[in-house]
Amino acid sequence: MNNSFLLPSNQKFIVIVPAAGVGKRMLSTCPKQYLIIDNQTIISHTIKRLLSHKRIKKVVVAINDDDAYFAQTELIDDPNIQRVSGGKERVNSVLNGLQVVNDNEWVLVHDAARPCITHDDIDNLIEQCLSSNQGGILATPVVDTMKLAQKNNTVAGTEVKETIDRSSLWHAFTPQMFKTKELKQAIEQALIEGVSITDEASAIESIGLPSLLIAGRKDNIKITQPEDLVLADFYLNQQKLNMRKDNTCV
Repeated sequence: MNNSFLLPSNQKFIVIVPAAGVGKRMLSTCPKQYLIIDNQTIISHTIKRLLSHKRIKKVVVAINDDDAYFAQTELIDDPNIQRVSGGKERVNSVLNGLQVVNDNEWVLVHDAARPCITHDDIDNLIEQCLSSNQGGILATPVVDTMKLAQKNNTVAGTEVKETIDRSSLWHAFTPQMFKTKELKQAIEQALIEGVSITDEASAIESIGLPSLLIAGRKDNIKITQPEDLVLADFYLNQQKLNMRKDNTCV
């Protein structure tokens, strides 16, 4: 991280966490954000990690109105968590969250199923967005060989159409950080025009604004498949060990 740029000591941020999805690929009986890792729900790990960061003052979480699980978590009574109605798609949930953060110049958006986000990555994202005065996303360069499937199909056994040059490809992570008014305008316009929005950066791109690619840690995984639970558990425990080592005097 570039220590030559110092964040204003009094500037704090709000994070929107869209958490209205059902996570069908997890094949579980409850939405994936309520699966348990180390005696806590995934969403509890995620939101507690965010709120423990000194620059984050509040989390706005978008939950389905008929969600019966959130009220059973320890998050329900936290005064720094504001609940809003979740939407049909992620983009609708984010827009609902944006309605309550209009007074803040910047906003961050983070996936509920990314509990392994580190404070260092959040610091780096905030620092680079503020210093360049433009939004950006955490991401990591693609290292695997990339194949394009025939007919854009993801079914196993689909034939390869061609190999894609990976030199300029990145995996998009969260948090993603943008100016609140610009992100709200971008999403509203995209919804009116029927533009497909898969993350906040894609909304910003749709109105012709740039986004920074900010290199983040590869352990900031999104829990999507059942095997991701084991990997996330491992990463969380390794991060705890590293924090203990950092705080140990020798």
